[in-house]
Amino acid sequence: MTATLDRAFEIAAKRKPRVVLPEMEDPRIAEAAARLHAEGLASPVPLADCAAHHVDALISTRAMRPAIATRLLQRPLMRAAAMVATGEADLMVAGAIAPTRRVIEAASMVIGLKKGIATPSSYFLMVLSDGQEFIFSDCAVNVDPDAQELADIATASAGTARAFWGRAEVALLSFSTGHSGAGASVEKVREAANLTGFAGPVQADAALDLLTAQKKQAGLTEKANVLIFPNLDAGNIAYKLLVHLAGAKAYGPILQGFKRPICDLSRGATVDEIVAATVLSIAGSDGL
Repeated sequence: MTATLDRAFEIAAKRKPRVVLPEMEDPRIAEAAARLHAEGLASPVPLADCAAHHVDALISTRAMRPAIATRLLQRPLMRAAAMVATGEADLMVAGAIAPTRRVIEAASMVIGLKKGIATPSSYFLMVLSDGQEFIFSDCAVNVDPDAQELADIATASAGTARAFWGRAEVALLSFSTGHSGAGASVEKVREAANLTGFAGPVQADAALDLLTAQKKQAGLTEKANVLIFPNLDAGNIAYKLLVHLAGAKAYGPILQGFKRPICDLSRGATVDEIVAATVLSIAGSDGL
């Protein structure tokens, strides 16, 4: 395992949160739940039947008639999210069967986003062969974020990095550093940097090498440990190139930005990956 994943297992074992897994019909989920319990990492709780307080939780987040809320809560993902919203569970883990958009929909409608964040996003914990670790975001959810959405992604990613490492040195990446280039994508990144106070626009070499950063006046005082990509093309391509050409490990994608931790799984996730994603969701959240 990696240093961060090791710590995540330790944090999970200390907190032992209650986790609801609404896809227990999938054998991988059932096995992962058994492991989480056996290894003392979390306490799986069964999916509850729809109750009045679940309806109230949904109505408090999204104004709607009780009959409509009751109908929506017949969906397992919605009901699991309601359990987190009402305090019956600390964490929801889903996505082995359901697509990401459905997991995000349930979390957005019932739990809601953190104050100051209007855009749910995801990150990968990237671990290089030499042990270096980074947050890459967003590589899985937002296709072409505008400046405000990019700022939300950067803010949420910084919070994840602080939870893991106690510090966040964020670089909003572009093909240009500072004022060396122009174009719509550069201006979008520049606006997001202005909204957040993070460094940007920054080229990848300046984000990862302080001498280059100083020469290019990138605005970084430390090497970046959080890399924010301008769109999904760039982020998805970058993380997959590192995995396939450089032997890096990619853990995720893991959702961020919600009031309570929500773990979205890849539909091809193995049992080991489900357990790892769950403990990273626990360790990366300040809501537990």
